Amino acid sequence: MNIFNNFRDHLSQCINNLQDNGEVPSNLDLMNITVEPPRNRDHGDVSTNAALALAPALKSKPREVAQLLATALSGPPEFESIEVAGPGFLNVRYSQDFWRDVLRHIVDVGSEFGRSSMGKKKRIVLEYVSANPTGPLHIGHARGAIFGDTLARLLVFSGHDVDREYYWNDAGAQVDELARATYWRYLQSLGLSGSPSLPEGESGIEYKGEYLEAVGQELASLHSSKYVDMMEGEWSEEIREFSVDAMKNLIREDLKLLGIEFDNEISEKEILGSGEVDEVVAQLDQRNLIYRGQLEAPKGNSETWEKRDQLLFRASNFGDEVDRPLQKSDGSWTYFATDIAYHFHKYRRGFKDMINVWGADHGGYVSRVQAAVDALTDGVGDVTVALCQMVRLLDQGEPIKMSKRAGNFVTVRDLIDSMDKRVGEGQGKDVIRFIMLTRKNDAPLDFDFTRVSEQSRDNPVFYVQYAHARICSVLRRAQEINIEMVPISSDNTGYVFNSAELELLRMLADWPRIVELASASREPHRVVFYLNELASEFHSLWNQGNRNSDTRFIVEEDWEATRARLTLLSGVRAVLVSGLQGIVGVLPQAEML
Repeated sequence: MNIFNNFRDHLSQCINNLQDNGEVPSNLDLMNITVEPPRNRDHGDVSTNAALALAPALKSKPREVAQLLATALSGPPEFESIEVAGPGFLNVRYSQDFWRDVLRHIVDVGSEFGRSSMGKKKRIVLEYVSANPTGPLHIGHARGAIFGDTLARLLVFSGHDVDREYYWNDAGAQVDELARATYWRYLQSLGLSGSPSLPEGESGIEYKGEYLEAVGQELASLHSSKYVDMMEGEWSEEIREFSVDAMKNLIREDLKLLGIEFDNEISEKEILGSGEVDEVVAQLDQRNLIYRGQLEAPKGNSETWEKRDQLLFRASNFGDEVDRPLQKSDGSWTYFATDIAYHFHKYRRGFKDMINVWGADHGGYVSRVQAAVDALTDGVGDVTVALCQMVRLLDQGEPIKMSKRAGNFVTVRDLIDSMDKRVGEGQGKDVIRFIMLTRKNDAPLDFDFTRVSEQSRDNPVFYVQYAHARICSVLRRAQEINIEMVPISSDNTGYVFNSAELELLRMLADWPRIVELASASREPHRVVFYLNELASEFHSLWNQGNRNSDTRFIVEEDWEATRARLTLLSGVRAVLVSGLQGIVGVLPQAEML
């Protein structure tokens, strides 16, 4: 039940009736009509700008159109009042009977309340993380992973058919460097300092993190001194495959610690080996979208830039700033060429809608990928890119450094281990997931260990989980004193919700709208913001009970009030579980200090 969509439907039907009666023209554009909560809750429960949107076409004053619509809308018993306000807004206030029925519905549906069919089962492939398999995930990857996973959950909850996908960049120079680093660790595990394959010694090794020690040791355990006297060309392929597989498993384990798994894994190496890049380049060539030419020097790089003939894609024909090279000087394909093939691979699997979650440093790469997909699919394929900004680690507001097991960055495991020590074993993941969504993805985020570990209102994850724990404690108390939970409705109670309780009810009813807004805008942080506001409204009601015993949730001498308030709490609990567990991927807490 989405009360705003329901009202919109009723409003549309009333306008249709006015059209049928000849009171308004039949060709009205209803696209700019909004239905949402009024900015000032004192003005009612639902507000619409319909009169303002329609007035120009009707050549009437907005307030006159508003009065016409108010008359047409009146009648249903759920409307307590319909008022014309300001320049022509319509504000609707619902009856107590309506709110009791809404609450009963929420409790009946439980944590499924808010689930939407707006996506109409549209297929979306959502690619996120896609870190190179050269080491463990770092804290920046964690933000992208959590954002992507939560967005996938949100899209599914709003009725989309989502495939979660990881793209392994398991080809190219970085993988060769990984193999050399693994070989170096392999020699170390055998007590050797060098070999003919690594004449430059440790100084020539790019990846020096401790995570490769175990990989080198396992390689030595399996093959002893088999590779010691070999030249690189003899061992490179085997050790490259061995080290990449080890890194993939390490990354999968890191992701599992965050509660993240994927539906598909696609390999760059396999795409290159399949000939798909050649096929895509041939298709672009057939469309006269490839030529040999020279690019101007990038801004700020004119002194070292050397012009040379290159195979170029006419990306500028599709909105990109410049044309883009597809081939390196040695004749191999550029990463961009492989990426074009990968995105066309998505399209050929039936995905017209593609969402990529990338780090902020990939911002300049967006337009060229969109141009390539536009060219290859004749504008049918659509690529949306969400960029995740950096995360800064703090403690008591001061920047900190942590154990750098990876060699040059803070790993996901470092982060989780540190949080587990502060908030309890196994709970660090939930804190990290929630906090990573407290800012919009394209805004920098500060992760302050002290703040996110304390049990106070200033800690958003604790504040929301504590609301759920408090509700659980009240409902347990009701069971202990044998209060029978009979769902309320407009038929079996005359209890009148007070203003604070009505405000909480309004917030619950707003949940389906929030889900659809967050899904449509691809902004899962809206869910976290909403949960924090809902928790705040609940805690405020709890505090009222501390000040005035008549407003407590359980008033043993007033069964009708108790039943209504316990039902309200059940509704709040259902929505908290829906948002926390269903979308954010955080377990609600039943007990907290």
